[in-house]
Amino acid sequence: MTRLVRQSARLATAAVAGAAVTGLAACASVSQEQEVQMGAQYAQQINAQLPLVRDPESNRYINVLGDSIARVTSRADLDWQFYIVDSPEVNAFAVPGGFIYMNRGLIERARTMSEVAGVLGHEIGHVTRRHSIKQMTKQQNANIGLTLACTLTSVCNSQAAGAAIQLGGGALFAKFSRQDEAEADAEGVRYVTRAGIDPRGIPSMFRILLNEREQRPSSVSSWFATHPLEESRITATEAQIGREFQPAVLTSLARDTRNFQTFQARLRSLPRAAQPARQGE
Repeated sequence: MTRLVRQSARLATAAVAGAAVTGLAACASVSQEQEVQMGAQYAQQINAQLPLVRDPESNRYINVLGDSIARVTSRADLDWQFYIVDSPEVNAFAVPGGFIYMNRGLIERARTMSEVAGVLGHEIGHVTRRHSIKQMTKQQNANIGLTLACTLTSVCNSQAAGAAIQLGGGALFAKFSRQDEAEADAEGVRYVTRAGIDPRGIPSMFRILLNEREQRPSSVSSWFATHPLEESRITATEAQIGREFQPAVLTSLARDTRNFQTFQARLRSLPRAAQPARQGE
């Protein structure tokens, strides 16, 4: 049995056991305490299986940036934690309770700090609006940990992990609804602005992703599998920014920083995690 099969089997067992112990996914209403407990359980599983960037300086930066946004939200009391997934694919995801994951590939494609901050603000919005917990409560026995690993990386493109996912009970984290995405976009715009960051980084990052989909669709396939993104979302966020903030306010906000450029350069220089072979290779 390959290492990947063993990892997939362990994760499948842990996820199902976690759901059975908590029983939270069957609840019609989940308290914040339950949400945090559930999120912590699944974050523990995800962190044990995903290749995370372990560089202390890089992790310090993403947590400082993330905290600067999360603390201006209505859920600043959560113990927010931010992780960099060592994957070249473009994606980011939020786990209930304040656990935010962003792929290395997304950070490396950004041009400015405000673009990365905009994605963080959007994912934070999914947590504050409880979109992620809503998805979790829809499937009681879903293999949440493994499905998130598949969502964030290419680990399930291998035949072994693909078979494991079939046994996991289906995809838990399908696309967010367009309403959920619109709400997270709107919250992200407000959050980053309150944090002193230019919200125009949000539509700017969307344009990068749409352009990359035209040129290299495979590199952003995991993002588009979970985040419906069309030109209309760019138009909507730009309209919101123009409606809610005066030009003078926008020009006073931070678009980029030397610290971000240093962080991004450091991240690009770090050794990369080995990627699993894709099906057919």
